[in-house]
Amino acid sequence: MSPTPSRSRAIAVSDYRCTAAAGDEPFVERHAGFTLAYVRKGSFGYRVRGKAYELVVGSVLVGRPGDEFVCTHDHAQGDECLSFQLSPELVDTIGRADRWRAGGLPPVPELMVLGELAQTAADGRTDVAVEEVGVALAARCVDVVSGLQRAASAPSPRDRRRAVNAALWIEGHSDEQIDLERAARESGLSTFHFLRLFAGVLGVTPHQYLVRSRVRRAARLLAEGERSVTDVALDVGFGDLSNFVRTFHRAAGVSPRRFRQTAKGARPIVHAPLGAIP
Repeated sequence: MSPTPSRSRAIAVSDYRCTAAAGDEPFVERHAGFTLAYVRKGSFGYRVRGKAYELVVGSVLVGRPGDEFVCTHDHAQGDECLSFQLSPELVDTIGRADRWRAGGLPPVPELMVLGELAQTAADGRTDVAVEEVGVALAARCVDVVSGLQRAASAPSPRDRRRAVNAALWIEGHSDEQIDLERAARESGLSTFHFLRLFAGVLGVTPHQYLVRSRVRRAARLLAEGERSVTDVALDVGFGDLSNFVRTFHRAAGVSPRRFRQTAKGARPIVHAPLGAIP
């Protein structure tokens, strides 16, 4: 774990890097407070309250005080997360505390763009305060949990491994032209079985994950650099500028150009009660 980028009475932000591998023995841990962890690299398994989640890049871990959990690395070595610890008072302000029993959230566009903006802020590459983005991310997580229904099936360990490996492959090739047939072929499965397996384990379809990976990368490029919106769209794999602008706007709630302005210090992208931050 690297030094904590930011801390206040309402929210603390930490940069976590885990190097655990499949051969390492997992151990039981306990959440000390309300936690959100945005997965920015790698993947890991999260076992809590008798449920199992596979978290890949763009996923969010949601932890509740007192919950015992185990993290596993059966399918990939190590991970990196940007972690937020929120005070009970802040959680009460944002929304109902029972929403924090979600465990793990799949890669969702509106969470991914905020996660990338938060990481840019934590790196000191934007004028936006990382605490502000953290509050916005927490508020969006509550909204997502309120409308999200997870599949009730229990995939086998082999299916979980295949799905995670496929997600890692898509993430690494998201700037290329990938269709369902190619992704299925890389996994050694028929198109039908690949689609059902991927969605059943990770909560999103392969195409949704591909598009969201591109949006996530675009958010980072827009927040950090000065390349034109057109260049960013092409760099991350969008072949059509209008499609990129439309897709990004749906995810972020603002245009790519406005998102960049926000990252440079314009106000506001945050639609959450900021008065709770001292």
